[in-house]
Amino acid sequence: MLALAMLVVFGIKAGLFPLFFWLPDSYPTAPGPVVAVFAGLLTKVGVYAIIRTQTLLFDRPDYMGTVLLVVAVLTMVVGVFGAIAQDDMKRILAFHIISQIGYMIFGLGLFTVAGVAGAVFYIVHHIIVKTALFLVAGLVARRAGSSRLSEVGGLVRSAPVIAVLFAVPALSLAGLPPFSGFLAKFALADAGLDAGEWLVVGASLFVGMLTLFSMTKIWSGVFWGEAEEEPQYLAPESERIPNRLGAPIGMIVPTAALALSSIGVSVFAGELYDVSERASIELLEPRGYIAAVLGDDEVDDEVKFELTYDDEVDQIDDEVDEEGATP
Repeated sequence: MLALAMLVVFGIKAGLFPLFFWLPDSYPTAPGPVVAVFAGLLTKVGVYAIIRTQTLLFDRPDYMGTVLLVVAVLTMVVGVFGAIAQDDMKRILAFHIISQIGYMIFGLGLFTVAGVAGAVFYIVHHIIVKTALFLVAGLVARRAGSSRLSEVGGLVRSAPVIAVLFAVPALSLAGLPPFSGFLAKFALADAGLDAGEWLVVGASLFVGMLTLFSMTKIWSGVFWGEAEEEPQYLAPESERIPNRLGAPIGMIVPTAALALSSIGVSVFAGELYDVSERASIELLEPRGYIAAVLGDDEVDDEVKFELTYDDEVDQIDDEVDEEGATP
């Protein structure tokens, strides 16, 4: 019961179903740079707390994996349907935060090295991509005076740089190859299939298709189509003069850096996944962490250092399989 209580407490911070009520209305109201930091970091703090507590403090009862997987599916599905129903770019992205958190909990719920490694990889990908998308939403609002799809249009012609800065992280969020989102979702799907969680993997693929649909909806409304209503401009008159970049250079550079970083995650995916796998081992077998916190005397040194890297992977997966087979 304590494990469930901790899940509820940190689930509010992470934005899990049905505890995400605070997120969709709070994120769209903040200024672009502020909400970009919030979107990139705050909910991931909650996810980290869930991962750390569920792997460190409890003995992983059989029901906990099932609870996490059910919550993950509901979070993914409810979040993406909420995004589809919106007519504001910031609100669409806010609901997608909820949806993408479900993928991270999906990896944790498997309680395997591959699953948790996929979750860690996904967290890194999501921090970069979601921060970039909210910065782009701020650029759109500053350029056009609104982030509502019905009030913005044609930015691909008047501000092509902003359009490119949106396209890269948007395609990554949707999980199209060769972007980082595809690699992160592939890692989770592969781990899910290995664990026999076919329904959860199918739900994640379905949510990925709906994510692509909502990103296409933003592209069509903000960048490709024409505005249906006249927006109330937020930027000063001097900053609404068309230029090649579409926004001040100080706002373009950090957004471009994040977009390039998301491409970098794809290029160096192998190295990043290796790091994620090592982090997964430390999370699922936290004796080294306990020794660092409590002191070496609390951990049997012979047990602590006798395992090699590959042996740890095999032992942890065998332990998880044995726990699942215990009646």
